[in-house]
Amino acid sequence: MKKTILTYLFLGSLICMGLNSCTNDLELKPISNYSDEIYWKTADQFEAFAVGLHSRFRTNERNFLLLGELRAGLFGNDPGTTASFTGEASQGLERMWQHNLDMDNSGVTNFANLYEQINQLNLMISKLNTTTVLTEGSKNYYLGIAHGMRSFYYFQLYRTWGDVVIQTDALPSNIDVSNLAKAASPAADVMKLIKADLESSISAFGTDYSIRQERSFWSKNATLMLKAEVYLWSAHREGGKPDATIAKNALTDVKSNLPLALQTDFNNVNDVKSRGNNEMIFVLRHKLNEATLGFITDFVPNSNILVNFSDSLTNRKFSVTQDNYGGLLRIPTRISTYRNYNDLDTRKNISIQAAYTKDGNGNYKIAGCFLKKYQGEQNAGSRAYTNDYALYRYADLLLLMAEAKVILGENPKEEINQIRTRAFGSNYSESVFGYPNQAVDKNANEAILQERKLEFLGEGKYWYDLRRFGDQYVFLHTGLSAQESYKLFWPIDRTSLTNNRALKQTAGYPEF
Repeated sequence: MKKTILTYLFLGSLICMGLNSCTNDLELKPISNYSDEIYWKTADQFEAFAVGLHSRFRTNERNFLLLGELRAGLFGNDPGTTASFTGEASQGLERMWQHNLDMDNSGVTNFANLYEQINQLNLMISKLNTTTVLTEGSKNYYLGIAHGMRSFYYFQLYRTWGDVVIQTDALPSNIDVSNLAKAASPAADVMKLIKADLESSISAFGTDYSIRQERSFWSKNATLMLKAEVYLWSAHREGGKPDATIAKNALTDVKSNLPLALQTDFNNVNDVKSRGNNEMIFVLRHKLNEATLGFITDFVPNSNILVNFSDSLTNRKFSVTQDNYGGLLRIPTRISTYRNYNDLDTRKNISIQAAYTKDGNGNYKIAGCFLKKYQGEQNAGSRAYTNDYALYRYADLLLLMAEAKVILGENPKEEINQIRTRAFGSNYSESVFGYPNQAVDKNANEAILQERKLEFLGEGKYWYDLRRFGDQYVFLHTGLSAQESYKLFWPIDRTSLTNNRALKQTAGYPEF
């Protein structure tokens, strides 16, 4: 059957022969009438399609953050927040941290559009399995990418909705799961697919641990990091020590085959000047005049509002010139999140900016907070958010390793203290800040969760972390109660339920 190739091939796949030449606003509109009969004929075409997969992967970063962090108790309003920092035109985003989502206010719609990406991967896998134009090495490299990415997308779906539609065959046009008239599969079957894809990816990559495009191409290392995360999820449930061992071995594999190290200064982790540093394992790339981290403007205020407040650390008022964040603060950072950090923890004022009012006596009073981690760079008088968005970095490996060790009855001290040593810098004292000497360390799981919260703020992880460790941790840290356990999953939006009558609303929410 003839198909217009651009009904499933990304615009970026044809125009981006290198990922750094892509824009952030990629559309799925046809720009050519080339048919399937004349595509997939050269190695360059496969390479272009692989680039397009990564370009489109980047367009999901906002949903990755919303799904992975906004319900985790870190963002929103708390006592002491002034009106200027309670969220401007929040557009319903507050329902995420207030946990009052429903089918008409579902937070994300159409399953975060992840099935569009899955269909591209299904197509790539299908073509790779039948092509004769690639070397065996190139074919396996692309298969490693495709199976790894597909498992990542399905893991997002699994953790968010539980039972979801499984689709592994490529459809002739962009997939819209809401129009498939296909029922969701049980979550257990989704997990089986995720684990099967992980093994297919690892097998295809073989001994190839190469890192390409300044760590912005999916690699065997990314698959292994995902494998560790997946198996730790099941280890906290039915998998126990055997699955924790699998996770630990995956992390050891990465550590043994990829030169990695923590940046000495936490400020350098996400700084644009240290792009592609050896702490990163897999990132979503942004560069000036090519792509920006678009979601950040929801986490920072308008400069005209900010100039009414002060930075107590530098004893100055904010200015439009220096503090030109250019945002519309729809998602404020909680003051309590800021206060969770020890004052000597360097991550505190690198990750979060606190704003203060100042009275006539020179006394400061906190007014609100906003995310500071992604500063971008100044360009012609405006700020461009060109920071890379890390999906996996070495700090993540260390804390996942600590998590595996705890399940296995081993001591997580080495990994936790590497994180804390960097965090406190010259102020670090093991007897004070080192594991197991903080009060939180009485519960090793809580110690790890604390470090993950402080380390990865704004990186879309903490809600998933709480979910992975177990429901009790969600109830303890987010304000949800055990009587609201159905809210651990997200509702399906009304449009998807209307278009696909085989779907059923997530259990616990009002039925469609």
